[in-house]
Amino acid sequence: MAISKKELEFNRNDDTMRLKIIDLNRKLDTIYEGGGKKRIDKLHSKGKRTARERIELLLDPNTDRIEIGAFAGYDMYKEHGGCPAGGVVTVIGYVSGKQCIIVANDATVKAGAWFPITGKKNLRAQEIAMENKLPIIYLVDSAGVFLPMQDEIFADKEHFGRIFRNNAVMSSMGIVQIAAVMGSCVAGGAYLPIMSDESLIVNKTGTIFLAGSYLVKAAIGETIDNETLGGATTQTEISGVCDYKTETDEDCLKTIRELMDQIGQPDSAGFDRKESIAPKNDLKKLYGILPEERSKPYDVKHIIKCLVDDSKCTEYKSNYGKTIVCAYARIDGWSVGIVANQREIVKNAKGEMQFGGVIYSDSADKASRFIMNCNQKNIPLVFLQDVTGFMVGSKSEHNGIIKDGAKMVNAMANSVVPKFTVILGNSYGAGNYAMFGKAYDPRLIVGWPTAEIAVMGGAAAAKVLLQIEVASMKAKGEKLTSEREKELYDQIKSRYDSQTSPYYAASKLWVDAIIDPAETRKVLSVGIEMANHKKAEKPYNVGVIQT
Repeated sequence: MAISKKELEFNRNDDTMRLKIIDLNRKLDTIYEGGGKKRIDKLHSKGKRTARERIELLLDPNTDRIEIGAFAGYDMYKEHGGCPAGGVVTVIGYVSGKQCIIVANDATVKAGAWFPITGKKNLRAQEIAMENKLPIIYLVDSAGVFLPMQDEIFADKEHFGRIFRNNAVMSSMGIVQIAAVMGSCVAGGAYLPIMSDESLIVNKTGTIFLAGSYLVKAAIGETIDNETLGGATTQTEISGVCDYKTETDEDCLKTIRELMDQIGQPDSAGFDRKESIAPKNDLKKLYGILPEERSKPYDVKHIIKCLVDDSKCTEYKSNYGKTIVCAYARIDGWSVGIVANQREIVKNAKGEMQFGGVIYSDSADKASRFIMNCNQKNIPLVFLQDVTGFMVGSKSEHNGIIKDGAKMVNAMANSVVPKFTVILGNSYGAGNYAMFGKAYDPRLIVGWPTAEIAVMGGAAAAKVLLQIEVASMKAKGEKLTSEREKELYDQIKSRYDSQTSPYYAASKLWVDAIIDPAETRKVLSVGIEMANHKKAEKPYNVGVIQT
């Protein structure tokens, strides 16, 4: 039996996605090695566990967890030997049945020293804890600020000191903070565990002090060893700085589990959940839907049906504003409102062709109203991004595209229900903003391996920049051969394409994670459960909107 053209295209898309997932997993395997086998072996020889081993022992077995920022620092700081995962591992998971976020320094990466991206990643973890009133556990094993880059980590609002400010703010919010000193904890970093609610320290391997023995000798001439200066016995029996002295990593993690077991149940934001029903389609069917060629159209409703319970949804204004699909559905039992870019080329109510992935005035108007409705009904929002931006040209301008786009941004930015963003493909320009990009505080934002995040695509940007270059040379009376023009175009496009890669975005924490599309339901479900810990702090109010 002959295979249809549609089946061939599906299989080609599936193959392309699977290759991207293999590449994703290969990169992650390297990141999971941290500073490498030699440093891991050295850690083990001291009776210590790695950051990932500690987290695995701490988490409840066979429960869902999400790692945040695994690609932080990816391909950065090469002159300093790199910084896998930003030198810190951050996971949302369950400890003694309580959902929480764990932040563990990776001592195999420059002794757990803080690079600029390390600070940014720690702040993101604290932001997640504050937004969702989620308990946070710190597993501390760090040599402190990476001194060669101190000017990029020390003094600014989003630098090292902001972490201690957040410790104090979280305490006032009633967010549980538990810190374990499982290795070095020095200088300003010593404040983090002690500004937490409770602190633990591991005997013989954990030390905490404002200055180590060498600095003490240099500063005041006192000769003392680190263990006597700030080891577990000193800090639990003499100073009283730490609350619990434990003998091993395992003993320390067991005590944290006991402490977590005692905390009270969180409040609920009241998001509706029923029994979960699996989608009718296998989640891996997602692999064949997204076209290998990013410019080709496809129907986003097929993706939605792979993600939502029983593959059922109720579409809002299905015949209006067709380049955005809005629908009510359930994901793992949770009630959600979905806002998704439609990549099919469709006709509007006037019979006019509308190109997929572009936001038109009617689409923006529909999405604005839907977002307001979800806030009215206390329904979390899920944005599925594959957007090239807003429609341009005289017709769109005369129809008030800026006004309608502003209305959508206003409705979205002021939304008080939690928002979750999944970048499937393109995420360009103002489309990134309108579809709830990182600048608008999504509770979680993740990308598929096919995601591209930039002001515009590589080809379009290269054409624009090349035109500027050509015009500049003409103004100087210089001429460009067609060969040189092509060479310049290829150079610009190559540079721009590397910056639109999802790994580039993830390295800078523009997205929290790059995920296998088959993990999308799990990520969204864990995220909504996390968000359900905290009620909205204010009523929904969009302010002034032009109509």
